[in-house]
Amino acid sequence: MNKIFPKKLKEGDLVKIIAPSRSMYNFSKILKEEAEKKFLELGLKLSFSKHVEEKGDFYSSSISSRIQDLHDAFLDKNVSAVMAFGGGYSANQLLNYIDFDIIKQNPKIFMGFSDITILSNAIFAKTGLVTYSSPNFTSFAQKLHFEYTLNYFKKCLISEESYNIYPSEFWSDDKWKINQDNRKLIKNSGIKIIEKGNAKGTIIGGNLCTFNLLQGTNFIPNIEDSILFIEDDSMAKKYCDVEFDRNLQSLLHQNILRNIKAVIIGRFQKASKMNLSKIKKIIKSKKELENILVLSELDFGHSDPKITFPIGGEIFINASKNEIDIKILKH
Repeated sequence: MNKIFPKKLKEGDLVKIIAPSRSMYNFSKILKEEAEKKFLELGLKLSFSKHVEEKGDFYSSSISSRIQDLHDAFLDKNVSAVMAFGGGYSANQLLNYIDFDIIKQNPKIFMGFSDITILSNAIFAKTGLVTYSSPNFTSFAQKLHFEYTLNYFKKCLISEESYNIYPSEFWSDDKWKINQDNRKLIKNSGIKIIEKGNAKGTIIGGNLCTFNLLQGTNFIPNIEDSILFIEDDSMAKKYCDVEFDRNLQSLLHQNILRNIKAVIIGRFQKASKMNLSKIKKIIKSKKELENILVLSELDFGHSDPKITFPIGGEIFINASKNEIDIKILKH
């Protein structure tokens, strides 16, 4: 596959906010203004798609509305980047209706996380366009402790230079949308090595349970010789360890997973009750992952802060000793 790397953002560029999953209809005005302010401080302009606030089933607008907004955003020559408003549950409804030729012929930054995983990986698989696991528009509404997230957003989407991934000093999994001024920070104990090694390859993945919805379709990327980034939310509650185990095992059953170079696991939410011991037990139970580099507790997923990384981009990882070197080479 010939990869297409979209142009980086620069001052004055227009970012289009669309809602391919959850609709924006109940997003508060105060949070919206806080998010808009951060884009203005970056020197970026914002616009919102026609149906971004339309309400429908599964907290989303109609399929036809979402498809129109996606196509319109890529066809608009004034738009430099397309960002998802938020995650949700229903982005996979769109796959059979997307005109991937429109996207391939009008390459630009496409970004988001969580349910947007399905679109980011499908677009890369069908067009070769490198997409981005990034904070959604809603994430930018955080008033405090957003510096790390913003820094990696700029490293990946504004700068042309390769960049290293280092752990944040603190992380959080609090209800910041309800109380912006009462944030509960947790000291970050750093990235954990579950299996040592070196790896270089193409990044794919994102939210694991969402990525798995691509199994058996022609929308899933070729995973061979790739670096698999995975994270999961706490929706399964006390069964999060069971869900993570069987979702990972389901993915490992796919023939296209042959010769995977490494597995990189994001941070779990507090409500998941996941810990390093459980993660190690799950990983060590997989013969398919023997002698494959595995790292855990990186800053991506459903807690904050989070890095931005390229799906389809190139990464090098050295975790053969106690020190860990992670570098995004091409993005």
